[in-house]
Amino acid sequence: MKPAVGTTKADKLTRLQVGKLHSSLSDPPFQANRVLAVIGSMYVFADRAGIMPEGINPARGIDKFKENRRERFLTGGELERLGRAIREAETIGIPWMVNESKASAKHVPKSKRATRIAPAAASALRLLLFTGCRLREILHLRWEHVDFERGCLFLPDSKSGRKTVILNAPALSVLKGLERIGPYVVPGDDLERPRHDLKRPWDAVTKRAGLIGVRLHDLRHTYASFGAGGGLGLPIIGRLLGHSQAATTERYAHLDNDPLRRASEAIAGRIAAALEGKTGTIVQLVRNRRR
Repeated sequence: MKPAVGTTKADKLTRLQVGKLHSSLSDPPFQANRVLAVIGSMYVFADRAGIMPEGINPARGIDKFKENRRERFLTGGELERLGRAIREAETIGIPWMVNESKASAKHVPKSKRATRIAPAAASALRLLLFTGCRLREILHLRWEHVDFERGCLFLPDSKSGRKTVILNAPALSVLKGLERIGPYVVPGDDLERPRHDLKRPWDAVTKRAGLIGVRLHDLRHTYASFGAGGGLGLPIIGRLLGHSQAATTERYAHLDNDPLRRASEAIAGRIAAALEGKTGTIVQLVRNRRR
């Protein structure tokens, strides 16, 4: 495949070339905008490092395409189905069907036609829900970052820099139930390295739960939506999620009908109840009336 900008030297790349590349990737628009952002970041780095002459950035001044922000929040019923699928996947396994009409079907074993996921993978999915953390914050979590005594995660390098995550009772229960078999809370095949992703277990449980198209990042949105729907306030939710700017949390303003720990306990307690199908025992949060 021929490179989009050929063999053009970095200091010879023009805004016109970058603009044409950006336009060619307009479907979907977010892809084009991410490419533009990467190019811009590369030139900013090169400028700071003295690699390029000062002020050269062919990505500057190119308007980004408008993106329709996609946000998906799981409902209580959907969380119940998800919780049931996760429990099934980590215990007896999710059954999978075989097309007996195909010639290759005779080579498929008659027994053990089920997909099981590792306990650590199931725990990672629950931690994403109970903490609102980003995927890499959980997959790269080391045991040394977990403070059981103070009930916190101390992340040295998250997307927004150093970050403290409040550990509520459901999250602490998940962590205490995990076996320490390496430096990482969610180890990969090589115990000295973190798990690379959760794609296969996530695909299995969401398909079983009938949640087609739901992304892992939507678990973070769900955590925030339960908080906003419970009237906990956007500043509190923003601090729990580790947002560096209040504007980032404003996306949940339409759901907004002390302490961080009480807020975190309230959110994860409701999510944990929904996962177990105990929707009738969820405690309704009372709004603070203005006087």
